[in-house]
Amino acid sequence: MGYAQLVIGPAGSGKSTYCSSLYQHCETMRRTIHIVNLDPAAENFDYPVAMDIRELISLDDVMEELGLGPNGGLMYCMEHLEDNLDDWLTQELENYLDDDYLVFDCPGQIELFTHVPVLKNFVEHLKRKNFNVCVVYLLDSQFVTDVTKYISGCLSSLSAMIQLELPHVNILSKMDLVTSKKDLNNYLEPEATVLLSELNLHMAPQYAKLNKALAELVDEFSMVSFVPLDLRKESSIQYVLSMIDNCIQYGEDAEVKVRDFDPDAND
Repeated sequence: MGYAQLVIGPAGSGKSTYCSSLYQHCETMRRTIHIVNLDPAAENFDYPVAMDIRELISLDDVMEELGLGPNGGLMYCMEHLEDNLDDWLTQELENYLDDDYLVFDCPGQIELFTHVPVLKNFVEHLKRKNFNVCVVYLLDSQFVTDVTKYISGCLSSLSAMIQLELPHVNILSKMDLVTSKKDLNNYLEPEATVLLSELNLHMAPQYAKLNKALAELVDEFSMVSFVPLDLRKESSIQYVLSMIDNCIQYGEDAEVKVRDFDPDAND
């Protein structure tokens, strides 16, 4: 059984920084993880790259040869990856053991995890290769500054949850840059009545029914909640990692080491 994190989120939400900090944290703990780059436009890395999509296809080559723009070129690259799952990805995965832990650093184009099937098919391929996968969705905490942006972030996360159908951990990144953490706490465990009243203040009267439906969706189903992550604190990184490990049942199938408890060992 292998284990994997699929790190997604809007552009600029701190996905690569998260992967780098996670790698350093695990290295300190003497725990082995492998970071995989799935962004064909990436250039610089603060972590060792175990697998790199640019060995299959790169955005610069696609834009130059096909005359596509950045967004169209990236979609072409990801569709090319989808077409080569059985060849390139399968071959790359053979270099890792059954119990290895992979972290996939994904591009930030939101359509990849909301309405096109590329990442969904990628995940299905990993599951066929006996990987337990968890989605790690990052949202910039500085983005969540008022109720309308909070609702937008919730709906984006919910869309990814529905599309990918996987265990899902939502993270508020860049907490070290937040100046007013008191205001942010209101959105970590929001109350429907508070959300509704704030929405009605920000929106025109004709949206009252929509506001009520959105507030009830967030509150009643409790499908979307965010965990704050401060990369300056090892305890914060460890807490997030433990949540993800629990989602993918990391280590639960490990064999018990009975050597220390064997009464015959001292004979």
